[in-house]
Amino acid sequence: MKSVQLSGSLRTNVGKVNAKAVREKGNVPCVIYGGKEQIHFEADIRAFKPVIFTPNAHIVEIDLGGKVYKTVLQEAQYHKINDKLIHADFLEIVDGKPVTANIPVVIVGQSEGVKKGGKLVLKMRKLKARGIADKLPDAIEIDITKLDIGDSVAVGDITVDGATLLNAKNVSVVSVTTTRAVAAAETNAAPAKK
Repeated sequence: MKSVQLSGSLRTNVGKVNAKAVREKGNVPCVIYGGKEQIHFEADIRAFKPVIFTPNAHIVEIDLGGKVYKTVLQEAQYHKINDKLIHADFLEIVDGKPVTANIPVVIVGQSEGVKKGGKLVLKMRKLKARGIADKLPDAIEIDITKLDIGDSVAVGDITVDGATLLNAKNVSVVSVTTTRAVAAAETNAAPAKK
């Protein structure tokens, strides 16, 4: 996984009143957990662009007053009405200890079924993977070249070097479905019964 940097400052006070004051300054209250202790900090909301609004998964290096923590974003919470980021949780990476991360799915190739008029349906945009952070991929590529109409790729069909996928093995990730146009063409092409 690639790394992105994020700078912040430690929070001495925690709680709803303090979190509201942090947000009014244009910052986001955050927490790092999974290490020796929980670390509460705040960071400018604009600094989250390369962390959240990206198609790839990243290791987030958080600089708090000169001390850098290697983390993975575990959860981001948004305001119900205006969709602004209101809180972020980061899991600290401990050397040799596996982490769980949501890895984006990237489709590669052109499906035979789509060439015949089928519709490509991406059912899962991210897969939950567990492994050593440095060995987790930025994205999981799925080659759909051999998919025909009615075919699909399930979680159990995917292997990722250095990681274990935690989603149910029988869940479909991507499939090619029949469209009305294909169904109509098949009906017209069928010989009429007497």
